[in-house]
Amino acid sequence: MHIKEIFDGVYIIDNKLSTLNLVKGEKVYGEDLVNIEGKEYRLWNPNRSKLAAALSLGLKNFYIKKGSKVLYLGAATGTTCSHISDIVGREGIVFCVEISSIAMLKLVELCKKRENMIPILSDARITKNYDYVNNVDFIYEDVAARDQAAILKENAKMLKKGGYAYVAIKSQSISIVKQPREVYNEFIREVSDTFKLVEMIDISKFHKAHAFVVLKRL
Repeated sequence: MHIKEIFDGVYIIDNKLSTLNLVKGEKVYGEDLVNIEGKEYRLWNPNRSKLAAALSLGLKNFYIKKGSKVLYLGAATGTTCSHISDIVGREGIVFCVEISSIAMLKLVELCKKRENMIPILSDARITKNYDYVNNVDFIYEDVAARDQAAILKENAKMLKKGGYAYVAIKSQSISIVKQPREVYNEFIREVSDTFKLVEMIDISKFHKAHAFVVLKRL
């Protein structure tokens, strides 16, 4: 097998994206495990993760690494969170905000196995529920809401100056009337007083009517 590290903690194994498994022997969503020279890697499915989709399509600006502190908005049951957990390692931390109590049940069980993941049951609009989170290196947002831009701006106060936000923009959650490209551009304009656009990738090959953006806090 041929393995190549394309970013800190992100690998390509025979043309398939993967991360080094933080909890050896444990799967999160039925992904394949691959052993190479005594190390176990989890294949990362771009059809199940917007971040994996963006990386598979050539994302150039990816700075999450070992030791990073990440605020994740819209954690769901933890698919993408778990791969970020692999990347940041035991030295890092992922604060996982999720509004659904049903999804939280699975997320809590996952966090018991991954001590660098902290589950937070909350609406991402109500940041006072987790105001102990501060000075994070990165925000990751993947929420199905009309006000995705406003949610990001509200949570930006927890992001260090010069930190980055990674956002999966769901155009059909914002508007089913406007064209996706128009929605993406409007999102960028709405957050432009707080963030500078670094990179945008259309990930509709894997996730219909979605774009993935990298933003830098001003």
